[in-house]
Amino acid sequence: MSKLLDRRWRLLSPDTNIHQITVSSTQGQNRVGLFTNVSFLNNNQPHLGNKMSEDNQGLSFYIVRDDLLHPFVNGNKARKLDGLLPLIEDHDVTDVVTCGGCQSAHAAAVAVSCAERGLKSHLLLRGEQPAILSGYNLISTIYGNVIYVPRSFYADREKILHTHASMIAGNSGNIVYCNDLIDVSTTTQTFESSKFVQIDAHGGTKSHSTKVAIVNEGAGDAVALLGLFRLVDYLSQDHLLGKNRSFNFVVDSGTGTTAIGLSLGALCLGLPWKVTAVMLADTIDGYRKQERRLIFEFKKQFGFLLDTNKLNGVDDGIVHWVDRCRPRKFGNILEGEIEACQQIAQQTGIPVDPVYTLAAWETATEITNANGDANVVMLHTGGTLGMFGLAQRYKSYFSTLNNATKS
Repeated sequence: MSKLLDRRWRLLSPDTNIHQITVSSTQGQNRVGLFTNVSFLNNNQPHLGNKMSEDNQGLSFYIVRDDLLHPFVNGNKARKLDGLLPLIEDHDVTDVVTCGGCQSAHAAAVAVSCAERGLKSHLLLRGEQPAILSGYNLISTIYGNVIYVPRSFYADREKILHTHASMIAGNSGNIVYCNDLIDVSTTTQTFESSKFVQIDAHGGTKSHSTKVAIVNEGAGDAVALLGLFRLVDYLSQDHLLGKNRSFNFVVDSGTGTTAIGLSLGALCLGLPWKVTAVMLADTIDGYRKQERRLIFEFKKQFGFLLDTNKLNGVDDGIVHWVDRCRPRKFGNILEGEIEACQQIAQQTGIPVDPVYTLAAWETATEITNANGDANVVMLHTGGTLGMFGLAQRYKSYFSTLNNATKS
């Protein structure tokens, strides 16, 4: 594991904040939204390590505040790009192509991260350009090159990504998929250098052409799991969550990459941690297929660095996939959910959104109430800028906020 983690990272440090949310009953009080008889209180400096039990006087769960990592590149997007982007840089990539929804937090994260490193990003967004640019769509447009793709074409993501990458590469350029990148930090294998113009240490130049890297939707690539391994390693330090206590990590799942990375990282480190993933964008069969694919690709690319005994049984599934409390078509929101987000924000100072992170918060609350302990940890995957896009689509839901519950 030390060899796997000994590499360049996008984040200067894996550090993150851990808060503790107390869940209290408010029977008899009239509240609007989903948490009719529940209130929340945030302890932003909880006891951790050996002192964790000192805070367990009532029902509570912990929350990893990865939403605070970066103004625009936060949550699981930052973690998935943590190991991926340096690997792309090591291969002299000049352009990055990826795709996502109109308000894709992943697309915005790629655009910002590439711009910070002098790379060009090309973002294929599903659907039509909004009348007013806002949220992640606005950030993507400012930092990257946005192309709107009709929904009928977008259904074949692999084709549109390759077609656009080919157009950028031209006749003299190269195209590479993330999972085909050679891990130059851990192997002595050589690879063909790209051919764009670089200045060497002596002031000379070398002629290079365009090299395009294709990043799957939501960074659903095996190399994106590296950042989750680093997070698990950080959280398992003795002064934080430690290595001996059992925890149930709850995470909302779009592509499922984050949940798979957390679970695989805990397994390889020998931690007694469970990962409960709330399914948002696919069926359980789809998520299990994704789980098998990512684990296969990860073992193929990085398995030589790991203890193979720890990987026994992973093909049978390592993530506990569950439905969200109120299933619906992905991207839709239901009555009461905006008010629930408002209640959480007012009572804890933590922003969540109704499409992604509210689902994890609901599930963490439900498990905590059922088990009566503080062994639940919610990973905050960010995504709150998406609220701006939702406010455009669901004006009636947001117009009633003045009448919502007050803390």
